Amino acid sequence: MIASDVAAHRHAHLLAALLDHETPPWRPGELPPLAHWLLFPSDARQSAIGTDGHPVRAGDGLPRRMWAGGRLRFLAPVPLGSEVTRETETLAETEKVGRSGRMRFVTLRHRICVDAVPVIEEEQDIVYREAAAPGASARPPAPETPAEPPVIARAFKADAAALFRFSALTFNAHRIHYDRDYAIGEEGYPALVVHGPFIATLLMDHYLRHSPAAQIRGFAFRAQRPVFDTDAFTLGLTLDAAGADLVAIDAAGGIAMQARVDLA
Repeated sequence: MIASDVAAHRHAHLLAALLDHETPPWRPGELPPLAHWLLFPSDARQSAIGTDGHPVRAGDGLPRRMWAGGRLRFLAPVPLGSEVTRETETLAETEKVGRSGRMRFVTLRHRICVDAVPVIEEEQDIVYREAAAPGASARPPAPETPAEPPVIARAFKADAAALFRFSALTFNAHRIHYDRDYAIGEEGYPALVVHGPFIATLLMDHYLRHSPAAQIRGFAFRAQRPVFDTDAFTLGLTLDAAGADLVAIDAAGGIAMQARVDLA
């Protein structure tokens, strides 16, 4: 599947506004790292949108979708104003049965190009799950705490307005991120859920605030626990010569997401 878009100046401008930057810490004239997630929004017609806000999928009994992690290589800059294409293929697809029932794990590969030259290669891990049982709780499992506290930490609270703005930037209509009644009553969460890619973007931003205009070659992240809009969480950073280890720690002290930045 091939999609096309434009890496518009407004994408960088609006992302800077969401991240509360007057002067953003990324390389001028280029799309910031991970801001390609603002491109290629789903163009499903409104009549094709399901009750959860996602486009309706084939009736496989696995309606819930979660972005679990990914691995990226930044091969070349994406100039602002450039036309960008993305070619997507499915690399792997497996099914398992876990505590929440049957699940399907899908790995997608995206190849993103400017003028037919690859600029980003990305593998994306998606998990599809069964619908929540009536009255079931989707509270996170017991927390896994970091082996060592991060060297550089910053507290952050993604309130409902921030979640709505990220949903708008990415054209993501998944109701767990903005419809509190749906998130609690239908999916069993205790509050609104912070988007996984928003947390990854915040971790990247946390790194760039301490290493402005860094030439990043690779980024990998893995989600472990959900984060909710009612609680502050911690963005953690430990720098090293090759890049940095990053972690998001939720209000219970558990690891919500781990990530790694590698420099060119």
